[in-house]
Amino acid sequence: MRRLLIAALVVSLLVHAWALFGIDFGMFGESEPELPPLQAELRPLPPPAPAVPAPLPAPVVEAARAEPPAAAPEIAENRPSTVDAVAPPEPVDSESAAVPPPAPEPMAAALAGGGRLAFVVVKESLGMQIGRAVHRWEFAADGSYRLHAMIETSGLAALIKPLRQEHESRGRLGPYGLQPEQFRVFRNGRPRGENADFDWSTAEVRLERDGSVHRVAPGTQDLLSLNYQLAYLKAPENGATIGVVTGRKYERYALDSFGEEEIETPAGRFRTLHLRAAGETLSEIWIALDHYRLPVKIRFTDRKGDSYTQLVTELDGAEPAPPQDLGKP
Repeated sequence: MRRLLIAALVVSLLVHAWALFGIDFGMFGESEPELPPLQAELRPLPPPAPAVPAPLPAPVVEAARAEPPAAAPEIAENRPSTVDAVAPPEPVDSESAAVPPPAPEPMAAALAGGGRLAFVVVKESLGMQIGRAVHRWEFAADGSYRLHAMIETSGLAALIKPLRQEHESRGRLGPYGLQPEQFRVFRNGRPRGENADFDWSTAEVRLERDGSVHRVAPGTQDLLSLNYQLAYLKAPENGATIGVVTGRKYERYALDSFGEEEIETPAGRFRTLHLRAAGETLSEIWIALDHYRLPVKIRFTDRKGDSYTQLVTELDGAEPAPPQDLGKP
């Protein structure tokens, strides 16, 4: 009997280990890139081309002696020119010169100072907690900001496969909201080689992963700042198109709105707007309309169909804002 119990326990642990093995990328909102198999084919070399005989030299032909040119007719002097002189350009009044329009002013910060969000991470196919996450933000008076997110496995998942990933986004407030300048990714305390650096003077981003440089659209965000950029969208209930840099690539995504939803979380009940971005994977986010549109629920579904949901458990540093009615300024 004792052996049967031990065997059942071992089988249970193996089943859980197999089920939890997919958290390596899906838990962090990423998908492992699928590399195509290498294929090689041997082919015989083509036969050498036949030798082509060199062409015979062309016969030399003696050039005919050129006759001296005829004398040019004399040109009468002091003859008035029939070509009108070009008038000098008129002076330009410096005051009437075109002046470039002033640069648009940056938006005001939706969040002031610092704050913190804590989440529990659930793998829906198991119906159990496999990790936790913590978000922190700092907005300075000079318009700069720093965002930091940590997500790690916990409980049985941490025993089987301990993982910890961190994202950091730094930038400034711009005319379209958050304007990231640096995006950093760490796995288990080490750089992942997936950093991104933005240059808004040229509207470009450079990806460390392959050294590629991409043109980016105004309002483009990194994977972390996207969660907080939603507070600056004019009408999120109508959906939007936004560029996102993940550290591996840059793409533009359509944000679809599914309207208002009341959701229950460990931190309480929230009136939210449900947004979704669909592609090879599916990302969903519920933003609290009465708490500065902060994310209170995040769900990521990978290409295999496994879903990972983050539910807010703590919300510090963001007191309830005045109720926001969608569709009204």
